[in-house]
Amino acid sequence: MDKRKVTVVDKGGPTDPKGLIFEAYRIDNIIKSDCRTIFLDWALSLPDGKDPIESISILLKEYADMPLNHPMTRVLREGLERVGQPRRRGGWRSRQRK
Repeated sequence: MDKRKVTVVDKGGPTDPKGLIFEAYRIDNIIKSDCRTIFLDWALSLPDGKDPIESISILLKEYADMPLNHPMTRVLREGLERVGQPRRRGGWRSRQRK
């Protein structure tokens, strides 16, 4: 994997309060499933009222110098796509109305 230095990222900044994403990019041979676990922990640690879509977008910009095929970059991109998608609701609200 191509290793590049990230200079604009602040460990423990407002978009990464625990520094989880920061550390994920520094773990050698990290795999996608590990990145998903880290992403979930990151998402749960966002302060109340913090927009996850905005935060993911900022993180992708901060880590733009990292390889596009890095597992964390892929997980962040997937997270950005999925956060914006509406979820299916269960029960009577999920049924089509005429």
